[in-house]
Amino acid sequence: MNNQELIAEANAGRELAYAPYSRFKVGAALLCKDGRVFRGCNVENAAYGLCNCAERTAFFSAIAHGCKPGDFAKLAVTGDTAEPISPCGACRQVIFEMGGADLPVILTNLKNDVMEVTAGWLLPHGFGNSDLDMQ
Repeated sequence: MNNQELIAEANAGRELAYAPYSRFKVGAALLCKDGRVFRGCNVENAAYGLCNCAERTAFFSAIAHGCKPGDFAKLAVTGDTAEPISPCGACRQVIFEMGGADLPVILTNLKNDVMEVTAGWLLPHGFGNSDLDMQ
């Protein structure tokens, strides 16, 4: 799957967002090495601490369907931002742990501005399972 196709999946995920409070919809699409794609969207709650971001929704859905850390090939994230969207800190941690430092991450917006980085770029010196002797 090429980047534009994965971005289209992320845009489709964005349309499913439940964001009645912020009205800020975010979509993500996670490509697995076996070719499966898991969409994610942000899901808000009146108790804001219970909200979940699109990136984590995509990863958690993949895990719930049997994927394991390291099974992922690429992540695309999109939102209605002036520049390509940037994941929050919690999402950066999950992306880093589930995808590894070298996971390609495509950040985009509704104007089709695109920035491709890696999970390690998003979270330099990230804390992971190797820090806990769990490799």
